[in-house]
Amino acid sequence: MLMAPHHARSSTSATVLMVLVAAAVVVGGAAAAASGKKKPVVPAVIVFGDSTVDTGNNNVIGTVLKSNFPPYGRDLQGGATGRFCNGRLPPDFVSEALGLPPLVPAYLDPAYGIEDFATGVVFASAGSGLDNATASVLAVIPMWKEVEYFKEYQRRLAKHAGRARARHIVANAVYVVSVGTNDFLENYYLLVTGRFLQFTVAEYQDFLVARAAEFLTAIYRLGARRVTFAGLSAIGCVPLERTLNLLGGGGCNEEYNQVARDYNVKVKAMIARLRAELRGYRLAYINVCNDKSPLTCDDADKYFFWDSFHPTEKINRFFAKGTTAVSLSLLR
Repeated sequence: MLMAPHHARSSTSATVLMVLVAAAVVVGGAAAAASGKKKPVVPAVIVFGDSTVDTGNNNVIGTVLKSNFPPYGRDLQGGATGRFCNGRLPPDFVSEALGLPPLVPAYLDPAYGIEDFATGVVFASAGSGLDNATASVLAVIPMWKEVEYFKEYQRRLAKHAGRARARHIVANAVYVVSVGTNDFLENYYLLVTGRFLQFTVAEYQDFLVARAAEFLTAIYRLGARRVTFAGLSAIGCVPLERTLNLLGGGGCNEEYNQVARDYNVKVKAMIARLRAELRGYRLAYINVCNDKSPLTCDDADKYFFWDSFHPTEKINRFFAKGTTAVSLSLLR
């Protein structure tokens, strides 16, 4: 069971967080076909993770990690909503493609209510990670708390729509999970939580994969069945990491990229195991690093970033096509 930590950790670090969109490669025209349907393909899109998918939860918690100010939201109707982007994030595009509203609201946003969350909700928090210690660095929402919000959401949904309808929504929704980058760049390699003293890199990968398995099992037991879980992208190729890579002449940090690739191999094995163990679990791995994609880990110069860590809306739209296609495959 995913548990809250017994002791809160603290950190004086105010470093900016690195997050990359976790999504898949473009798959055929399935996403476009879905977006043309008037009737929703699924009842809701439900989202967990970090700033790659946080649509505004950090606005209302006591953290310095926020994006509810210009120039964020420059190209989004309504302006800066708390999305770390100039516009929309992947879950927004996935929701629209599946026949649902084009913006997925943040659960803690007071402007929305349970009637809005019935078709989509985001529990994600920028700066969060699979490791509870990661969330403590900048005092954001840890993954165990996101699960608690999911439980609360189900209770509210049952009161709003009735128990039968609430169970239907939870069982048939598409779940998007994007998390993991902060555990390495904000936590392990930043040397602020002591994890680098407790674990070798390989051991920390195993630790994170175990936490991911706990999380995925927890939401399965709460009714989730159609879940996409993103692997890591080329974490050594984000602009800030390249800037700090002085010995490498400003190129990608290949050590970090290899760590991401090794971690992804372990995540895929874990997902295969859970699919075999948990009956009816349609759990899919989202591969960010794919040789068939024009934006692969080996071609990182072609990524387009909005800030030192986060992609532009254009890139988010591109990545969301893959997540939508994988989501549609889970419905068959």
